[in-house]
Amino acid sequence: MSDPTAPSEPAAILARLAELQAGDLPVHGGRTLAYVYDSGLPEVDRVAREAVAAFAGSNGLDPTAFPSLLTMENELVGLTADLLDAPGTVVGSVTSGGTESVLLAVQAARDARSDVVRPRMVLPDTAHAAFHKAAHYFGVEARLVPVGDDYRADPAAMAAAVDEAPDQTVLVAVSAPSYAHGVVDPVAEVAALAAARGVRCHVDACIGGWVLPYAARLGRAVPAWTFAVDGVTSISVDLHKYAYAPKGASVLLHRTPALRRAQYFASAAWPGYTMLNSTMQSTRSGGPLAGAWAAVRAIGDAGYERLTRDVLHAVDAIVAGVGALDGVHVVVAPDSTLVALATDASCDPFTVCDEMAARGWHVQPQLSHAGRPATIHLSVSAATLAHVDELLEALAASVAAAQDAGPVAVDPGVAEVVAALDPAALGDDDFDGLLAAAGLAGGEGLALPDRMAPVNALLDLAAPELREAVLVAFLDRLQRPAR
Repeated sequence: MSDPTAPSEPAAILARLAELQAGDLPVHGGRTLAYVYDSGLPEVDRVAREAVAAFAGSNGLDPTAFPSLLTMENELVGLTADLLDAPGTVVGSVTSGGTESVLLAVQAARDARSDVVRPRMVLPDTAHAAFHKAAHYFGVEARLVPVGDDYRADPAAMAAAVDEAPDQTVLVAVSAPSYAHGVVDPVAEVAALAAARGVRCHVDACIGGWVLPYAARLGRAVPAWTFAVDGVTSISVDLHKYAYAPKGASVLLHRTPALRRAQYFASAAWPGYTMLNSTMQSTRSGGPLAGAWAAVRAIGDAGYERLTRDVLHAVDAIVAGVGALDGVHVVVAPDSTLVALATDASCDPFTVCDEMAARGWHVQPQLSHAGRPATIHLSVSAATLAHVDELLEALAASVAAAQDAGPVAVDPGVAEVVAALDPAALGDDDFDGLLAAAGLAGGEGLALPDRMAPVNALLDLAAPELREAVLVAFLDRLQRPAR
């Protein structure tokens, strides 16, 4: 083994990076249907990567020191505002991603209400986990409301939840669309009930924000969700999703500067410079911002319309193709670019995911939740259109293989033990045993097995709190120093 403290030649460093990256999922080619979003435009990717590199050392901490970053940020915010029917009063910030945008929306709603002792927010139970992270970080209670049979937020139930503690509710939130099922919540109805009660309404459009406006332009039926809806006070839109920018760029918009003011942090309570931040980060590389600016400029308005047409055609073809298959079905007709699939009793979704991976396709398993069964998640990209026939062939073969294998069976005794476990009472040795039982640890330490279906089937039996605890234990053991 080479000495890690010795300097390496540039060629050796780049070769090692390529070697490490060879084990990752592919980010281009349209076959990774989670985590990455592929325009299928190599020239755009090249320009964006060069922009990231050119501004990697620039620091967004002080916009007066790097005015180029401020210019690019204001231009991106302006383009996003125009796309989302924003009035002239709208302001915004570029953040590192959808989670940071959601965190800031919650933090601003909380801090704007200094009179509230026990702040709470009302969410459909399909809202992104980033809201739960915000609740954990900021001490804001998340009041979850079950969605209807259509997987969309229930406005009447959300109104009732707000009315349980109207003086403590600082925010209601909806999705456009929800990540797990790909449908747009009834934003107009929820925003109206929020406005009537003097509560902010945030629209999480991190997935759909750069697609739905073009979908409407193409003549698709899109429920109202933008700032054209009275009562919508903030919207988050990820540029590194369907604006096809490099990772690390999202936009959070507020209807007025007054609504954004509580988002800012300033401190002069120390002998150094007065800290002033518009986002969670202080020092932040200008690279992702420049990469997003370059991608948006390179693609342009007509380009995004074309990419939206392509990705929606891909979604239509996938939905139609799935309809011709036995054993698997679309959970709910998608409103945008996300598709959720479920299986019947002849097989299980976890085995289908494994079989798809064996055929070169990465799809994402989603565990059961609130009485609804486990599903298979697809985040479709424009680059997927050229490969839809291959995807459907792989899916048909994967479902057939899963049916031949039969659903994953968990030993009844193990299932009984898992159901009775209290994660709060477990120690490190207990978690080590659980990781081994789940197939996440073996004689040579931690490792993911070649097939994840048995692991997911076992996790699917566990209560959400136990799932969280086991996976935290796994991540804790993964993230140990390389020495």
